[in-house]
Amino acid sequence: MLAIVKSMSLHGLEGYLIDVQVDVSAGMPSWQVVGLPDTSVKESNERVRTAIKNSSYEFQSRKIVVNLAPADTKKEGSFFDLPIAVGVLLNFEEIKRQNLENTVFIGELSLNGKLNPIKGVLPICIEAKNLGMKRIILPIENAKEASIVEGIEVIGVKSLKQVVNFLNGKEKIMPQSANLEQFFNREKQYEVDFSEVKGQENIKRALEVAAARPDTMYYLFGSPGSRKNDDGKAHSINTTRFNI
Repeated sequence: MLAIVKSMSLHGLEGYLIDVQVDVSAGMPSWQVVGLPDTSVKESNERVRTAIKNSSYEFQSRKIVVNLAPADTKKEGSFFDLPIAVGVLLNFEEIKRQNLENTVFIGELSLNGKLNPIKGVLPICIEAKNLGMKRIILPIENAKEASIVEGIEVIGVKSLKQVVNFLNGKEKIMPQSANLEQFFNREKQYEVDFSEVKGQENIKRALEVAAARPDTMYYLFGSPGSRKNDDGKAHSINTTRFNI
């Protein structure tokens, strides 16, 4: 029996749609993933198998083939654990057959069935909306970020079992909503700025670039050509060797 579940992947910062096709049939028990998967995708079989068992569902000994279409693009990451698990459980009839054509599933499974947060949710949601998807089911930790994208229903879940209960109508989950003012219109107060930094344009430019990685930034204090160390004293430095 064949089940097709929608998922998404990333190429750089652009998301694209993936059809996760799961076929379960009689024969020698095996599990094969095709469609140019990388190592992290190939390893999904053990995560999915164990997560299903630890979520109190019987894992039947069958021949399982998973195809990630389109097959001519490389698939990377652990995004596909959840859609693969949903496809398997549809075949095992643990999930009622229903129309999931406009629903996207993404998420990494722990061995106990819990969902781990993933990276790249925002571009995935933007592209899912552009492709006409109506709903996306993802880890609860990513739900607030995903809800920034208007026009798509965001369902945050904690575990595989909760996904099954939601799809079977046993549990109601309210879509995540976002207050955009919380993200974009919040006024911030800063203790330090560049108002007293004279010259040193190269360093200030480097700090602007490093703002995307605040853990790597140094703050400048004192007169040009000096900086303050952890001991509170200003020390002269060669600005050409100042590391960000």
